[in-house]
Amino acid sequence: MEPMLDENIRQQVREFFNDLEHETVVLFFGSDDPAECQYCAETRQLLEEVTSLSDKLSLKVFDVHTNQAEAKQYKVDAAPTFVIAGKDGDQILDYGVRYKGIPAGHEFTSLVNSLLIVSRRESGLSPETKEFLQTLKSPVHLQVFVTPTCPYCPRAVVLAHQLAVESPLVEAEMVEAMEFPELSNRFNVSGVPQTTINMGAVNVVGAAPESHLIQEIQKALAN
Repeated sequence: MEPMLDENIRQQVREFFNDLEHETVVLFFGSDDPAECQYCAETRQLLEEVTSLSDKLSLKVFDVHTNQAEAKQYKVDAAPTFVIAGKDGDQILDYGVRYKGIPAGHEFTSLVNSLLIVSRRESGLSPETKEFLQTLKSPVHLQVFVTPTCPYCPRAVVLAHQLAVESPLVEAEMVEAMEFPELSNRFNVSGVPQTTINMGAVNVVGAAPESHLIQEIQKALAN
């Protein structure tokens, strides 16, 4: 199989990965049925290539059907989905950072950045945002709908993942809008990025700044 990343990109990512701090594992859930999962093979190959670029990264591969217990544990309901988690010895630390679909095109940037955030176990959010997240009493579920050609999408995905790393009550998932058309239709995705909060309580279209997204989360929680 032809490599997906050329040597130039590999070198850039290797240098970026010099800043990885703690061990990080990618849990990939796929399916061998091409009719069910068109991009499983490509997504897995991309993750194999990326995780091979640092000894702090590893990849575990599951089948969404035969590994139902693990799929349930990590709240995975479709393929391809993967979770970026921390690793502490044998213990896997799930921060709620997920991808549904292949992080292709511009979205490759968010993959690399989210690996770094999880590895540092530090969200990099503002003190105000961190303070707000400490006051959360109920769960926040963020789905960021993207397409590979959207240059503003990675910013929205990384922000959602930062929130997930900061708070155990936040889960954040990138959703490739064209790979999951039923979900896109369900939440009336007409432009990307769209951040859907708590299953459609509020939809934010565009790459919202941190403070604006927090306001929208507050609005969703008040509904």
